Amino acid sequence: MLKVIFMGTSEFALPALTSLIASPHKVEAVVTQPDRPRGRGKKMQPTLVKKLALEKSLPVFQFEKIKEPAAVEQISSLAPDLIVVVAYGQMIPESILGLPLYGCVNVHASLLPKYRGAAPVQRALTAGELYTGVTIMMMDAGLDTGDILMQERLMIEQDINHGELESALADMGGKLLLRTIESMISGSLHPVRQGPAADDYARMITREDEKINWNLPAATIHNQIRALSPAPGAYTVLDGVNVKIFKTRVSRRENHVNASSGQFIEKTDEGLLIQTGDGCLEILEIQKAGKRKMKALEFWLGMRMETGTFGDA
Repeated sequence: MLKVIFMGTSEFALPALTSLIASPHKVEAVVTQPDRPRGRGKKMQPTLVKKLALEKSLPVFQFEKIKEPAAVEQISSLAPDLIVVVAYGQMIPESILGLPLYGCVNVHASLLPKYRGAAPVQRALTAGELYTGVTIMMMDAGLDTGDILMQERLMIEQDINHGELESALADMGGKLLLRTIESMISGSLHPVRQGPAADDYARMITREDEKINWNLPAATIHNQIRALSPAPGAYTVLDGVNVKIFKTRVSRRENHVNASSGQFIEKTDEGLLIQTGDGCLEILEIQKAGKRKMKALEFWLGMRMETGTFGDA
């Protein structure tokens, strides 16, 4: 049985923490980000990891900066055998990396060295990758550069969105983490040094990434939209008003001869057909600024939409 400290913040970290709690190992403490104001009322809200930890009566620590001496001293005093880091949100300093007997391991949602960085799932979807996966790695001073301990691959379904794919990878990561720990204890692990990263660093999503360019091919726009669903959503403009699009489907229809990029062509059985730079895209779920998310056909009825072009204001 190992004494484990868990560091995590987002929803992606929950299955890993749940797996550890249910395992023979002892979770000595959970380290997560401080409470932050969230929602329309901007009320202080705990992280999802903190909520779970408190439900399980686990000690919780929230350091503004994990590299501060007081934080390092607190972690050191717990004398962990292993530190597990999953979507924590801060770089772990070398003063902590060297503390545990078995080191610090990280659960990362890509097949490293591909998609190192903060947004590996979104970037894999945007790029139209056919496969992704989970890597358990030994942490070092670099960003997602440590030795690979275990990996598992997952096929990306054509229409799966970010939320769905990340949930599947999180569950996979929780199970793979326990297998890694058991192999670590038995001495059967064979760490593999990472090769150089390709030109696919998974930088954070920006507002510019959210804007739809209708001159791009339908498949490219479809990948962008599903990579940003359910949040923050890809956006465009219709009649001077911002709208977000959350679900689409690449149509088998060929280019409409007289339509320009972004132009509404016709209503389908399930959505709205839009011309792109190459091919047609069917919008299935949409949200007008200040309104609720709705099916595209409901949006069409409310707009009394007969013609129109999505694009810049």
